[in-house]
Amino acid sequence: MDMTNATVELGNPRRTDLEPVRIEALADKDSVHLCITPAIRDALELETIEGKSVVLADGTRPTVDYVGPIELRYGGRIGFAGALVVGDQPLLGVVPMEDMDLVVVPKTQQVIPNPENPGPGGSFALSPLPVHGA
Repeated sequence: MDMTNATVELGNPRRTDLEPVRIEALADKDSVHLCITPAIRDALELETIEGKSVVLADGTRPTVDYVGPIELRYGGRIGFAGALVVGDQPLLGVVPMEDMDLVVVPKTQQVIPNPENPGPGGSFALSPLPVHGA
C-alpha cells in the first residue's frame, strides 16, 4: 500500500497574519500534486495562479484552480508548493513529499522524514555545467 495519512501544517507565506491550517491529508506516492479543498483555499486566502487540467481517478478531466504559494510543514521539515483545488479530501502527492524529503513506510503506514538525511533533509540537484576552456 502506497497511501497513508499525515497531519500537515499549511500556511500562506504571503499572508503571515493568517493562522496556519492543520490538515489530515492522504499521503499518496502515486499522486503528483498537493490537492486541497475549497475551504482550505479560502481559509489561507490563496491566489489562483491558473487553471490546470487534471485526470481524476474516475477518468474525468476537469480544469481546476491551481493556487499558491503554500508553505508546508511536517516532521520538522518545510517545503513550498502550489496546490490543485479539487475534492473533499486533502492529498499530499509526491512533489511536496520529495521537496520535504519525506518517505512513506508501507509496513507501518507512516510518513516520516527520510532517515538517510537527518536534519533539514536532502535533495538531488544537477551539478554545475563544466566551464569550457578552463
